[in-house]
Amino acid sequence: MKSISSRSSVALLAVVFAAVLVTGGVAGPVVATTPTAESSTTVDAAPAIEPVASAATEPQADRPADPSTEDTVGYVEGYWYDDDLPVDDRSDAVVDESELDAVVYRSMARVERIRNLTFEDGVDVDVVTRSEYQETNDDRFANVTDADRLEGNVGYEALFMVDRDTDAMNSTKSVYGGSVAGYYDPETDEIVIVSNNPETPELDELTLGHELVHALQDQRFDLASLEGTTQDSDTGMSGLVEGDASHVENEYERRCRTDWDCLTPSGSGGQGGVGDVNWGIYFSIYQPYSDGPNYVDHLREQGPGWSAVNAAYDDPPTTTSAVIHPGSDREPATVSVPDRSSEDWRQLRIDGEVANDTVGEAGMVAMFAADTVDRNRESVISADDFFRGGTGEYDYDQPATDGWAGDELVVYTNDGADAASGPGAAGDAGYVWRTQWETDGDTEQFVDAYSQLLSTHGAESVEDRRDTAVIEDGGYAGAYYLERDGRTVTIVRAPSVAELPNVEAGAAPAGDDELLTLDEGAETVPGFGVGVAAIALALAAVVARVAAGHGRN
Repeated sequence: MKSISSRSSVALLAVVFAAVLVTGGVAGPVVATTPTAESSTTVDAAPAIEPVASAATEPQADRPADPSTEDTVGYVEGYWYDDDLPVDDRSDAVVDESELDAVVYRSMARVERIRNLTFEDGVDVDVVTRSEYQETNDDRFANVTDADRLEGNVGYEALFMVDRDTDAMNSTKSVYGGSVAGYYDPETDEIVIVSNNPETPELDELTLGHELVHALQDQRFDLASLEGTTQDSDTGMSGLVEGDASHVENEYERRCRTDWDCLTPSGSGGQGGVGDVNWGIYFSIYQPYSDGPNYVDHLREQGPGWSAVNAAYDDPPTTTSAVIHPGSDREPATVSVPDRSSEDWRQLRIDGEVANDTVGEAGMVAMFAADTVDRNRESVISADDFFRGGTGEYDYDQPATDGWAGDELVVYTNDGADAASGPGAAGDAGYVWRTQWETDGDTEQFVDAYSQLLSTHGAESVEDRRDTAVIEDGGYAGAYYLERDGRTVTIVRAPSVAELPNVEAGAAPAGDDELLTLDEGAETVPGFGVGVAAIALALAAVVARVAAGHGRN
């Protein structure tokens, strides 16, 4: 997902995820040392050998008599991947500063053994308190301009994820501020561990292993080069990064059950509070973790071993569709939104660039699934259809969105929106969202799903205006117009029906509905049942696991 500074109008995960979410993973809390000036440990590894073609996932029958970090996979600074350590005999996973080097060296060797790559350089491991992390997290939202906030608020509102009574930045902070367990930062080449109990820290080896994969990726493939130009391209690239790390983590976990002694927290350290989770935001960022492992499995089938995965870093997926549908070879269409507004309206520009973005297939699935855990609203994509098998397994291949071919969303503003402040300013702004679909049937399915979404938010058809609806009250109040031209669907939103043609010339013409099929009065349903309630509780646990963040700028 693109950060605000990169001019993404939707700006999902704006600011914070640019520094927290590119190299973290689905894992539990890693707690290392007490956060003092001496609490940072640097693990220095010698230069690595070139990647080999086959996967080395079985123990070596004959170890080299004189192994070296430079040319031996699974051996780092005197430690083999299956060495025993004194900390293995403990009932908890408390590791003091003097013991941390050995644990990290062995974990690096284990990551090498599974991933069949060696580290080129050392990896710093630092631990901070939760309050220190939260201060850093808050700093990422500092110095955000009013135009940046307007861009983010309108973008979230377009996906019916954050209404105008709520600041999008605050919603983003609430997802991560209390639950991040750790992350790797490519700018500093450092793994940062967030400890809730730094006086008796416990270390989860699986999380450490996951973050070490990201350090390895950065050293061998340069994570900074994997920065997309849109929300969708960023998330698509994250599917490769997270799929790779999660695949290694899953194999790491299997070996911890069968072959290796591994450090596992007793649970006393605890995780930060999940807080008031915005599920739409959460679902939009979780897609790389959900579909990435399958995408990497597909690459590994092309083989041999890890070679196709290694090669993918030179040609990474540029859409979430490529990760959701591995091997489909979809080429996204070029979709543009020329400015057709009246003289009172204009496309929002920040630093001279139009505030536009591509939401992508995963973002649209998140939009339609955002209400699956809502007590009072029927979700367009049902919980039964979205949650497959269990926690952590979500189905982003949905009929309403799987025909996605491209999209662009552009924010529009006027003097009234520019003068307004706070999240409410989004109500004075507008947007044009143009989408393109693979087939006529795909186009119809999207229109039907979007009509249902409008219905659940209380939209009512406007008499004598074709395919125009109004939401009278609430955080999404305003006028909406849909237009279809072949396999292209354009959505226009403005503060009122009268302003629709001022935002986009020709919007809301006279006539009868041709696309919209609103079920007026369908915005609320009885409280969700036991099954969905259980899913909600389980999801809260997954949020805490996913919050081992990543950093890419």
